Amino acid sequence: MANFSLKVYYEDTDAEGIVYYANYLKYFERARTELIYSCGLNHKDILSKYEIRIVVKSCNVEFKKPAKFEDNLNVSTKIIKISPVRITMEQKILRKEDVLVDGKIDLVTIDNNGLPKKMPDELYNKFKNSIS
Repeated sequence: MANFSLKVYYEDTDAEGIVYYANYLKYFERARTELIYSCGLNHKDILSKYEIRIVVKSCNVEFKKPAKFEDNLNVSTKIIKISPVRITMEQKILRKEDVLVDGKIDLVTIDNNGLPKKMPDELYNKFKNSIS
């Protein structure tokens, strides 16, 4: 599991000071990248070494409570299922103990032509070992 902390800036909000819904997806993306870093990886190396891109196939997001201007948030990211071509993650955005947004994201690995490509064992094992 990886955690990513952030502060809500004015640019993240609408005129009422509430986070615009699409920005939660950006927060999820940043947190997924932090999880990749925590595995000792980064997107550039994954592309150059393995010729693989990790892309979102689907996401299911449930908005429970709004985040507001200057809130301090934490995004938790956890791999809950993995196969050689798919990674399913559970993500939550929290303000203190309150869950504001729940997400389930399916990622797939593709080649440079956009076709499914199996992860090499070395890469697969790094992700599998991050499952708690």
